[in-house]
Amino acid sequence: MSAIQRIALVLTIIGAINWGLIGFFQFDLVAAIFGGQSSALSRIIYGLVGIAGLINLGLLFKPSAEVSREPRPEAR
Repeated sequence: MSAIQRIALVLTIIGAINWGLIGFFQFDLVAAIFGGQSSALSRIIYGLVGIAGLINLGLLFKPSAEVSREPRPEAR
């Protein structure tokens, strides 16, 4: 996994936590930290999380190393 994919994954996790807080407690952590939903900094964070989600969409269809490996011969 490349560095950009790891950063995208972290941003996606942050976004998921924020959506969980909104869903369960009606509390938007990003808006609370950066000055409301309409502030420029909050909108930048929301945009970065959205881009990170699109990057991670590519990971969904990437073949995993475990699936593409040849089966090992069993030891006798």
